[in-house]
Amino acid sequence: MVHDGARPFVTAELIERIAGTAAEYGAAIPAIPLKDTVKFIDGNGFSAGTPERDKLRAVQTPQAFRADIYTEMMLSGREATDDAGLAEILGIKVKLVDGDRENIKITTPEDIPADRPALRIGHGYDVHILTEGRKLVIGGAEIPYELGLLGHSDADVLVHAVMDAMLGALALGDIGKHFPDSDPEYKGADSIALLRHVDRMVREQGYEVSNLDCTINAEKPKLAPYIAQMRENIARAVGIPAERVSVKATTEEGLGLAGKGIGATCVCLLR
Repeated sequence: MVHDGARPFVTAELIERIAGTAAEYGAAIPAIPLKDTVKFIDGNGFSAGTPERDKLRAVQTPQAFRADIYTEMMLSGREATDDAGLAEILGIKVKLVDGDRENIKITTPEDIPADRPALRIGHGYDVHILTEGRKLVIGGAEIPYELGLLGHSDADVLVHAVMDAMLGALALGDIGKHFPDSDPEYKGADSIALLRHVDRMVREQGYEVSNLDCTINAEKPKLAPYIAQMRENIARAVGIPAERVSVKATTEEGLGLAGKGIGATCVCLLR
């Protein structure tokens, strides 16, 4: 599957339809009917004819091909303006699938509709010390371990990084500003509940989370069995599919926190 990065509003539903059609027919592309009349022109800039509009389509990406077909295309040495055009040159039939008018291509600033907010990117980071007598909560998942993270709330380091990324994308400050540790209201607070509050703030500004990419730094415990639950918890709190939430766990090879605490980073894209 090949996608143009200049089309940032592609949906998971369109990707799934293209992939499914390509699996059945070998090659598939999204396309939408034209609204404008199209003209042929001659070398002097005069109209030279009008093609039948109902036989024309504007093609989008992603474009998908079976692996053997795409390998043949790449080894052909031929050139075309898009991958589907190369397939056509080689005599490969390409199935058209209904595209999405929201799947616009942004080449210049003028291509962004006036009613669509610009993309915003935020970065969040948080770290907490491990201590006795506390539950270990990461990504809304309670993890069995002899130590927990120290903090005023439940000290959910991952969710705190997500919230900071979302707030930072809109220059709304950080979680310390909105949920200060000096306020008894937030003592022991459920960070997933705070995340839902931050999501409402973001939506009030006319934005929503497009996707999240998070990394947890922890020597112990092993977090892999809990990653799926973390993704689901965060996705549910911000109202997006879990497929748009990435959570990865790594260690610092004995450096940095060296088992004394757990840190997390998050990159957030708002649209």
